Amino acid sequence: MQRIKQGDEVIVRTGKDKGKSGRVSKVLKDNKVLVEGINQVKKNQKPNPNAGVSGGIIVKDMPINISNIGLYNPETKKADRVGFKFLEDGKKVRYFKSTNEVVDV
Repeated sequence: MQRIKQGDEVIVRTGKDKGKSGRVSKVLKDNKVLVEGINQVKKNQKPNPNAGVSGGIIVKDMPINISNIGLYNPETKKADRVGFKFLEDGKKVRYFKSTNEVVDV
């Protein structure tokens, strides 16, 4: 089980986008994630008429290390650390370490 999953609301803790929040669109290998609207770069794209791709400058989301983001806790309205625990029925769940509340996803 992963601490950060696709669809989670996260806040950037360090880097050029510190304090910004977004939704995780994809979890990649090597502890990296793609977050919508975070760590954007401009890329010059060459046109490819066969594939129907127009050329020009495009804005693209780049991966950010998972250690630089924190899961958004709606109760405290801040980034929070995530832990794991087992419920009485034996189900493994994620929880916020500051409030001991189960992550609802």
